[in-house]
Amino acid sequence: MGRREQAAEEPTETEERSALAGAVVVVLLLAVVFGALFAVSDAAGILATVAACTAAVWWSVTRRVSDSSAPPPPGEQRPSCRECAGHTLIGVAPLEGQKGMLIYKSAPPDRPNHTHVHIAPTADQDA
Repeated sequence: MGRREQAAEEPTETEERSALAGAVVVVLLLAVVFGALFAVSDAAGILATVAACTAAVWWSVTRRVSDSSAPPPPGEQRPSCRECAGHTLIGVAPLEGQKGMLIYKSAPPDRPNHTHVHIAPTADQDA
């Protein structure tokens, strides 16, 4: 993995600190709000706690989770042959049942209904 790829994947120290600082601020604000509610009335504090927990569970159940089987980004070196010179890349998808293999689809400019297909290993498999 190159330096640029590592730098793009790893968050910087300031990003981690700002995320942590944001979480601390939210927790402190919630503590103040719930503390005030419990100071006013025990019943109001308990009711607010139950409502907040119910809302948190509902949110976690209904939110969409990203698809972990999303296709990887195409490698830097796209497969080439005599036939696909000048073709437009249509898409790249992982090959089902063959870990580390990608399907490259391209189309020639003069025949838009024709799809040219290559099956090739991922860039990290080549090395």
